[in-house]
Amino acid sequence: MMSDKDFSEHQNAVANAALTTTPAPLTPVASDQRINALDILRGFALIGILMMNIEWFGRPIADIGGFNTELTGLDHAVGWLVRCFVEGKFYKLFSLLFGMGFAVMLTQAMRKDRPFGAWFSRRMLVLFVFGLLHMVFIWQGDILHDYAFAGLLMLGLIYLLRKKRFEKFNNPSSILKLALWWLSIPMLLASLVGVGFGAFYDRASLSEQWQESQEMSVLVSQLETEAAQTKELSDTESGEPSADTSEVLPDDEANTELLQAESDKVEEAVESEDIELTPLEQAQEIFEYEQEHAKDLAEEIVALRDGSYWQATVFRTNASLQWLMFTPLFALTMLLPIFLLGYWLVVSGAIKDHAKHPKLFGYMARIGLGVGLIVTVGSLVILAHPGVEDIMPIQGAANVLFNGGQFFMAAGYLGLLIRLLDRPKWYKMLAKLAPMGRMALTNYIMHSLILSSLFFGYGGGLYGEISRAPQMLIVLAIVMIQIPLSSWWLKHYQFGPLEWLWRSLTYKKWQAFRVVPKPISG
Repeated sequence: MMSDKDFSEHQNAVANAALTTTPAPLTPVASDQRINALDILRGFALIGILMMNIEWFGRPIADIGGFNTELTGLDHAVGWLVRCFVEGKFYKLFSLLFGMGFAVMLTQAMRKDRPFGAWFSRRMLVLFVFGLLHMVFIWQGDILHDYAFAGLLMLGLIYLLRKKRFEKFNNPSSILKLALWWLSIPMLLASLVGVGFGAFYDRASLSEQWQESQEMSVLVSQLETEAAQTKELSDTESGEPSADTSEVLPDDEANTELLQAESDKVEEAVESEDIELTPLEQAQEIFEYEQEHAKDLAEEIVALRDGSYWQATVFRTNASLQWLMFTPLFALTMLLPIFLLGYWLVVSGAIKDHAKHPKLFGYMARIGLGVGLIVTVGSLVILAHPGVEDIMPIQGAANVLFNGGQFFMAAGYLGLLIRLLDRPKWYKMLAKLAPMGRMALTNYIMHSLILSSLFFGYGGGLYGEISRAPQMLIVLAIVMIQIPLSSWWLKHYQFGPLEWLWRSLTYKKWQAFRVVPKPISG
């Protein structure tokens, strides 16, 4: 692995060599210069992302992060296994790969002594536009725009580290420490909250809190029953049957008036500094939140299951505006430190010469999958219990463990695949994923085009009709098509279609597209 001293000498050597040669223009990385392991890993990560995303083409994405408790039998088993082994792990793995790709491109630019900032900024801006178009016109669950925003933050951070004031931190070991500490901050804060909670809440306090939560649950149930009875009475008087999209529909005037009346009472109580909310008023706040969430779910179902393409696009546009508000926070707290870890794997030389670092990737595989699986399974068993819904401290602790387990398992998957790639038989099998990984952007968007055409109302209309187990058959079919299709495509073209467009817009010049046959020497 490259030491900090070797890293600094390498950067100086690249800079000095550039002074004695004519700067070469930046061009896409040639196929024979690509790190094949990265393409294989991208293909593997795409499969996991597809296994996760398919659920949210047939279920409201407003519920993302929550497990579908209505599943039973085989569907429940498949849903649970996907949540255990896939959810949250593969976008983190892909984020690592994004950071690796950034380092490869930066190294190429340094070697050719070409300005990198403006070029990479264009690349990220084009990706951001691709993400916005994807969100609005195909599927609002896009992550490309998040990667693009985090990529620009990554560029700024690397440029900051190259300033004289901070150049002592521009070495592999410092970058690794920064990334690990950055990722640890949310977990450390959560641990501090847990320490405080454990120290200041004795058994009597917890028993009292539990009793209050049970009473609150009863009050909320009563409010739900009253709202359902009011709605049923209103529907009976109007002669209109209840719709089945949600317990509360957006145009339910009777419920709206009831909610508004109760809400006014709660607001009056809150405005009074001397009066605390009564249990009934607290229950009313919880009830209103649940009803508002049910309304959001109903709107999404109506737009995507029953609506035209135009109605679905209007809904996606409004939803995208809300999602974009969280992009800076998600990029800064989650994606950027993972990008840094990927960057470290390249600048340290670990990923390019992975065969020389069996201990590193072996430890990643054993510790990552070992610890990650224990933590993940434990947290999911806790979260699956119905009683946890009414006990926020336990629910919060389990979610922290579940999120922490995702990082360990993502690292474990990376280490395991790298170790397998060092074995010829496994390399030969896994290499079939490389073309799929080289066309990652095209294949990712293709997933959304296929699934939106199958599930949404303006297409196949299967929204809500295909459960988790059959969804995996669709995943298998898509992967079995994309692997040979990607291989065939790259025999005739240098890039996937969207990769070609992305590069052409980045370099402000149409790139060569077709593969030029090599001349046969006589």
